[in-house]
Amino acid sequence: MSRAADDDEQRSPRPGPLVAVLALGTTSLSLMQSLVVPLLPTIGAQLGVSANAAGWVLTANLLAAAVATPVLGRLGDTCGERPVALGVLVAMSAGTLLALVTSSLPLLLVARVLQGASYGLFPLAISVLRRELPAGRLDVAMSVVSSTLAVGGVVGLVAAGLLTRDGADYHRPFWIGLVVCLVTLVLTAVVLPRRQATGSGRVDWAGAAVLAVGLVLLLLPVSQGNAWGWTSPGTLGCLVGAALVLPGWVLLQRRRAEPLVRPRLLADPRIVVPNVAGLLTGIGLFASFLVVLQYVQTPPGAAGYGFGASVLEAAVVYLLPGGVAGVLLAPVAGRVVARLGALTTLRAGAVCGLAGFGLFAVLRDTPAQVIAAGLLTQIWVTVAYAALPALVVAAVRPEETGVANAVNSIARSVGQAVGSTVTVAVLAAGTGATGFPSAGSFTAVALVGAGSAAAVAAVTLAGRGRRSSAVEGGTAPVADAR
Repeated sequence: MSRAADDDEQRSPRPGPLVAVLALGTTSLSLMQSLVVPLLPTIGAQLGVSANAAGWVLTANLLAAAVATPVLGRLGDTCGERPVALGVLVAMSAGTLLALVTSSLPLLLVARVLQGASYGLFPLAISVLRRELPAGRLDVAMSVVSSTLAVGGVVGLVAAGLLTRDGADYHRPFWIGLVVCLVTLVLTAVVLPRRQATGSGRVDWAGAAVLAVGLVLLLLPVSQGNAWGWTSPGTLGCLVGAALVLPGWVLLQRRRAEPLVRPRLLADPRIVVPNVAGLLTGIGLFASFLVVLQYVQTPPGAAGYGFGASVLEAAVVYLLPGGVAGVLLAPVAGRVVARLGALTTLRAGAVCGLAGFGLFAVLRDTPAQVIAAGLLTQIWVTVAYAALPALVVAAVRPEETGVANAVNSIARSVGQAVGSTVTVAVLAAGTGATGFPSAGSFTAVALVGAGSAAAVAAVTLAGRGRRSSAVEGGTAPVADAR
């Protein structure tokens, strides 16, 4: 090893720049995820493809993320986070550049697959923070980095609305994505130190392949069920396949000396709680995004409700306040996690989500009411994302930090897919002669979101008696379960 490399190996990065760069990385992944959500009709129109075909722009990204995230998390544990993170950012940049220059749907899907590697940045970031920061600063740092997952989604929606208003070229928002990717790549190369991997061994590639097949079989019908039909052979066949492959993967992992994920880790109640909570929070996140966007853009003269907002106005006026609140709340949420415990913090966030969806269900006649409802649901997501990494980190060994957070990321991604699918299905089922969903359909989606928030609160109460005091207190032991 050269002297320069040896010096870099010993150097400890400053906490402020380190957290800022890792937060920028997680912002970029949620930006890439949400950037195309309001663009799908424009992409379909400008590429001359159907709405179902354009929907694969979202599906391809989700499937790639599900396949890549556990492998990238394990690679970070065994090979070191820095080279893996740089490789992910190079793939993201290449995919975004391809999305900018192509007007072919197949190539756009390839670009979205490359961008799907971005989901691996979050578990890598948590691994870096756990190794580089003292325990006293870890909860706040993880909170800031994790909360940007929700904030970046709002930024993506605002950017897409701003750059594609009046039917502008759908390529334009990808310029922002490319700039963010390249800036993050350079800063990551400068700030992240070279370190030896916390774990040892190798990646179980056979296990990774079987898990990938199982997740694809699960997520394909979840994301495409509305288009295929929920009783179609394709949907039912994929679900049956997932029901066979995923238990088979667990059996395979039990036979491996160095499994991709320890089966006992998946069954540990200390890990089950944050994974279930992450899935339910993901449902609430996309239910909130989509129901608010659809409702406020509906012309009141035709449907009898809504505000006739443009895509830009919907994002800036109705969603951006929640994003700003998330930025301001993230450090506070981290301190609450350290002081009161991660389960208590998660429960408090779920109460905010329950209040937000409850408000939208009964009071949405004025913009102020809808803004307040969206703000409360965004606070839920911000607080939940602040608490989840603390629960995961406290439950696993340092060498499993990356893969454990990767599993939690998959749970959140599955939840987001379910939330999106359920919202679209409920609104479509309620569409009447006016061509717009009925007012009752929006109430039904709000009740789904409220149910998700209530279930998170119930999960935290169920986990309270099972978790040790050290886990409940985040990364530092506390005297009681709270």
